[in-house]
Formats: sequence, structure tokens, C-alpha cells
Amino acid sequence: MKRIVIFASGSGSNAENLINFFHNSDNASVIQVLCNNPHAKVLDRAKRLKVSAIAFNRIAFSKTNDVLNILKASQPDLIVLAGFLWKFPEFILDEFANKVINVHPALLPKYGGKGMYGMHVHEAVVANKETKTGITIHYVNENYDEGATIFQAECDVLDTDTAEDVAGKIHELEMEHFPKVVEELLRK
Repeated sequence: MKRIVIFASGSGSNAENLINFFHNSDNASVIQVLCNNPHAKVLDRAKRLKVSAIAFNRIAFSKTNDVLNILKASQPDLIVLAGFLWKFPEFILDEFANKVINVHPALLPKYGGKGMYGMHVHEAVVANKETKTGITIHYVNENYDEGATIFQAECDVLDTDTAEDVAGKIHELEMEHFPKVVEELLRK
């Protein structure tokens, strides 16, 4: 059975979708959710779904081996960033080379980099009058949103779309594609 650990920072809708997708799977399961925000709703979602959930601070994540040791003990086959906003430390990436992926709410390389997440991305897409946007699932490296692309899916942006409309379309793409891509990666 393949083991998935999810990192999240916010509400956790993608985390919940992944947990539910793999709940009855014979191939993989989400074994843990790690979160950098002790008040994030993702922690409540994980507990409700009976998945181990741990909150940590920046020191535990990037200045000590605390989070690294949690990961070593969990032995994940894949680490999935689902709305996780901190840059991943190189020493963790080195330990789990090619095992850390992220979903980004735009068609990278457009609208990537530090500060480009969530509504910031959707507002920029609308402000720049883009006609297409989408999601990019990619490997995580030492730079924000620069790891190798695994998968992209796109949707239209209408002249009348607000940033909230775009956010809804992106959310639908994430719900549809993210679990399937994770499953496919774990089968390789």
C-alpha cells in the first residue's frame, strides 16, 4: 500500500478530496496531514476523516529536523502539497527527491512565484485579460513553482468572469484532476 502525506495551510478542500478519493483504494491511502497553521480548517477535516493531523511552526519545519523526522517515520511514497504556502526546505527535498508535488492554480510558468497563490493568481489572470487559465501539477524544487510539470488542465476565462468565477473554475479542475494524477504517479 502506497503512503501519501499531505501538507496544507488552509481550509483543506483539496486534502479532503484526496483523502476521500483514496479512502477505499487498494493501492494508496493518505496517512497524515501536516499543517503550518494551527487554526486551519484542514486539521479539523483530517480529524473528522480519521487521518493523523499535526500542526508545526516555521522552526520545526525549516530550522530543525522535527518535520523531517516526522516524515522519515511516516515513510511516504509521495508528499502532496495541497494549498501549502511555505517554501519547502532543500534538506527535506533532498531526503525525498522526486517525491514532493504541488498543485498550482495557474498554467505555469505564468502566474507562479513567491506571493502567487489563491486569489492573488485569479485576480492577476482577470486583470491581465487572459482567455485561458488552469492548474499545473508539478514536482517541487528549491524555487517557487519552478519544478518539472507533471500535468496541466485548462479552462476558459470569459470577459465577464470575476476572480471569484475563475477561482470556482480552478477548484473544479483541482477536484477532478488532482487525485487522478496522484494515483497515476503512485502506480509508476
